[in-house]
Amino acid sequence: MADTSHGHTPAAWTGVIIAFIGFCVAGAFMVMGNAAGFWVGMGLLAVAAVVGGVMSAAGLGKPKGAPAQPSATAAPQTAASEA
Repeated sequence: MADTSHGHTPAAWTGVIIAFIGFCVAGAFMVMGNAAGFWVGMGLLAVAAVVGGVMSAAGLGKPKGAPAQPSATAAPQTAASEA
């Protein structure tokens, strides 16, 4: 299943990690009542989208129109099923 799902690229992982840090920063500062820190965290979300997009455009994302790879959980073919 991992081969057929989306997002297993350096661009996707980098964007998600930056977004996760942004959510954590925004959430922490929201609880502390610090509006400036909250908006810094929200700014990191925008940075995550830009970084992920730039990395994808640089070739580190999934190619457009790439065919899905066969699933590793697909039933293996045996000699009896091939006959």
